[in-house]
Amino acid sequence: MRDDTTPDEPKENIVHFNPWRDFNDAAPQIDVFGDEPDPAQIAQFMQVVFGYCDGLIPVRSFIDKGQGIDGRPHNIWLEADQVAPQKMATFATWASREGAAVYVIPGTVAAPGQAKAAEILQMQTVVVDLDTGDIAAKRAHLERHLGAPTMVVESGGVTAAGQRKCHVWWALTEPAEGDDIARVCRLRGDIAVKVGGDMHFRSAHQPIRVAGSVYYKNSLKTRVRIVELNAALERDLAEFMEAVTDMPPAPGVSLQPALIHPDKPLMDEVLVTPVREGAQDDWSRFEGASAAIGHFIRMVHEGRMTKDEGWEGICGYNAAMLRPQWPVERLKRESERLWNRHVEKYGPPLIRLDSGAPGPVEMPAFTLGALLDDQSPMPEDIIAPRVLTPGGLLVLGGAPKVGKSDLLISWLVHMAAGVPLLGFTPSRPLRIFYLQAEIQYHYLRERLKQIALPPEVLAAARDTFVATPKLKMLLDNEGSVRAARAVQTAFPEAPPDILCVDPIRNLFDGGPDGGGENDNTAMMFFLKERVEVLRDHIDPDCGVILVHHTKKLSKQQVKDDPFLALSGASALRGFYTSGLILHRPDEDCSQRKLEIELRNGPALPTKVIDKVGGQWFEINPMNERLVRQEVSAKHDAERDRKRDVIVGILFEEAAEGRLYTTMQFAEKFENKGGLGSKYTIRERLSVLATKGFVKFLRNGSEFGYPVVRSRFGYLAVEGMHFGPEQSVDPETGEVLETTRPVLPSHYKCPQSGVCLQVENPSVWVYPMAGKDGGKSGPTPKSEA
Repeated sequence: MRDDTTPDEPKENIVHFNPWRDFNDAAPQIDVFGDEPDPAQIAQFMQVVFGYCDGLIPVRSFIDKGQGIDGRPHNIWLEADQVAPQKMATFATWASREGAAVYVIPGTVAAPGQAKAAEILQMQTVVVDLDTGDIAAKRAHLERHLGAPTMVVESGGVTAAGQRKCHVWWALTEPAEGDDIARVCRLRGDIAVKVGGDMHFRSAHQPIRVAGSVYYKNSLKTRVRIVELNAALERDLAEFMEAVTDMPPAPGVSLQPALIHPDKPLMDEVLVTPVREGAQDDWSRFEGASAAIGHFIRMVHEGRMTKDEGWEGICGYNAAMLRPQWPVERLKRESERLWNRHVEKYGPPLIRLDSGAPGPVEMPAFTLGALLDDQSPMPEDIIAPRVLTPGGLLVLGGAPKVGKSDLLISWLVHMAAGVPLLGFTPSRPLRIFYLQAEIQYHYLRERLKQIALPPEVLAAARDTFVATPKLKMLLDNEGSVRAARAVQTAFPEAPPDILCVDPIRNLFDGGPDGGGENDNTAMMFFLKERVEVLRDHIDPDCGVILVHHTKKLSKQQVKDDPFLALSGASALRGFYTSGLILHRPDEDCSQRKLEIELRNGPALPTKVIDKVGGQWFEINPMNERLVRQEVSAKHDAERDRKRDVIVGILFEEAAEGRLYTTMQFAEKFENKGGLGSKYTIRERLSVLATKGFVKFLRNGSEFGYPVVRSRFGYLAVEGMHFGPEQSVDPETGEVLETTRPVLPSHYKCPQSGVCLQVENPSVWVYPMAGKDGGKSGPTPKSEA
């Protein structure tokens, strides 16, 4: 049995490349039976794949199969600079004379000799290799869902059906570094899974043919050609990840890749088949032990087992299947050797988090009588009423720009201060760790300062609310370890009450198979193996809040079942204990609806909320219209328009030196400005007087108008001036134009409707509501 970790390729010949010293730069000899390298296409390829990168480009050449000749592979490393295309063209010309193909790893490294996955520093493209099936249909599927690619390269091969194999490239707006390289590789794997591409490109160090070089295989010589180039098309990594997540699999493509190698025995057979010394069986004790050790090493390395569980598995195989057993010293030595080789080949391990809590020996089960007789008090809610319970999982969903993050931060700060918000009540001041991957540090602190929170709330939550800046990582095993350490550092004395992850999409890890959010298996893996394990490691009773995006649905669909709008797999809805959906039924209205779904308690009614003066308030649903909402909203808007027109006319007429009583104004401006009849105008003026938009001046003698005997007087609005009037400066003789303020003397009482005297004409008071329809301010005694 051959060990998976043993490389099956010969040791490569490393060449230090100098085109003026190592290669003959004489004019190449023309081969009339094949193509020659194309320097122009090589330059275009290098610009798309390495134009923004820094570092060294790993280049490799070796003899393609089927030519009947042998040769050693050659490796060079080119500096990613302006002369890299010329050096690559020279190398491709030399390789063509040798009958060798030219490959690059589409990423850069720091030093010559480096080319492993863990050594890749930058990558600026996402690529998929289409080498089987209906390639034209797969390309059309990709363009339909992901948009036009930056570059398409025909690699030279041909399928059994006669279609040309190709590489499809998308350039990124900037090179990916650090954890973003893992995201790029995951994207390459996700795309390959969904269209039936080459799964080897899930690894960062997978090489690919250079466009413009020559393809030699099975006695066929042809050029690797760029057949489509849109050099200006670049994609943002986060947006491209969303597009790939939303892309369905191509017709006829299964999301379960074939992982079984027919030339190797199944691992299940290896682990249960005894192996005797002396090569009496199908494989030797060394082959069997190496295969079993390699299996457990991979399980530990991928985070599917802890180190202790992996060692127990190795010892168990040794005791049960090797006859006679290996000594423990040899078992340790071989395990360490294979572990070091595996880490060297595949990068740092992703050590699984241990919860530290002993697992139950038996599955708990209770009789009906025991459940009915248990009179112990119920656990106290973390956030009442049953919105977040101990060990519960709450999902908050909402469309982009609906105010989800603003509401969430305000809510969490209130909970950290122990202050209720929108009817949600914390059991006490809560310790909250906000793990977020959307807002960078400076913009996070700016947003926290902009949210209008009461000073006493901010003071109470200063030490109990802890937030991260934008994280560039996945919540995989390595990310979970980092998150757990950060939480323990933030709350060293007691674990947090709430762990909030915002959003799922930016931190999602679908497990070893690399599934996306739309895959139920991947979603369950993320929830059980990532979120639950992290929570158990922190505190099993810790409440978890996950923030998620929603997909586009019609208003009727949202009305029928708002929780269908949650993006991704349906497994999420069946897993959480509480769900909140924030949406805006009317895009022209600032009010939002907060839909609530509970597993652990009675249903809660939908909340109507709005942000007023920077703070979130709950609106009494009894004040909301139930029928003909759109028509009623138009009537409201029309009344507001007439108010603005009336106030504007009064203001402008006074500036021209004209004042009006109610009847005079209604008769003069009938059917003007869309105000309607004089009776409609009189009704609107009466309403505006009750609300304080219009007041009255009884004595207009100072403006040349007589004292009126009507019930009220001349109409006046806030800021109204009479004029212009001319006056002469006694010192300079200059003629000046001045205006005088029109100050009201009486107002209409909003309770009785009688005419009362204004106590302070210089202070304009709106007894019913603010100018913009907000809450009323304090009312002076004289105008109460």
